[in-house]
Amino acid sequence: MADAVDQMAEQWRTERPDLAGRLESVELFARISRMQRVFDQHYKKLYEEFGLNLGEIDMLFTLRRSGPPYTLSAGAFVKAVMVTAGAITNRLDRMEAKGLVERVRESADRRSVQIRLTEHGKTLADEVLAAHMHNYEEICAPLDLQERKHLNSELRRLLEAHGDTTLG
Repeated sequence: MADAVDQMAEQWRTERPDLAGRLESVELFARISRMQRVFDQHYKKLYEEFGLNLGEIDMLFTLRRSGPPYTLSAGAFVKAVMVTAGAITNRLDRMEAKGLVERVRESADRRSVQIRLTEHGKTLADEVLAAHMHNYEEICAPLDLQERKHLNSELRRLLEAHGDTTLG
């Protein structure tokens, strides 16, 4: 069965036969890009169901997986979610207003702020995670476990080769 990327590649092979042997990488990234649209639709579904945007979900999951007491410094967030301090502040403001997180100053230094997941935030994170995992299972359903492991392994190799090896 051919997909839209196969059609695009075939058009290039016809128009530029000199490139025919170099299209595999283009096809790979075209498919990754198209999967990004599937991913975006997945997050839109979560947003509509839970009223959270991608950045807020990312922060909820980052705090939840950090383990008790579900607290990280603002600086750790900047590294973990790879956004600016200003973006973190905006997200925190929205999430604090929703009762999902709280800012905790545990010292006299007002610059030292810890972000803590509230009980409501923890409960919601678990609900969103369950829906998130279910959606991913549906997205990956055409691949069996071995195929998923193989694809994971190959994508990991690409990421490692380009220096994307840690969260922070």
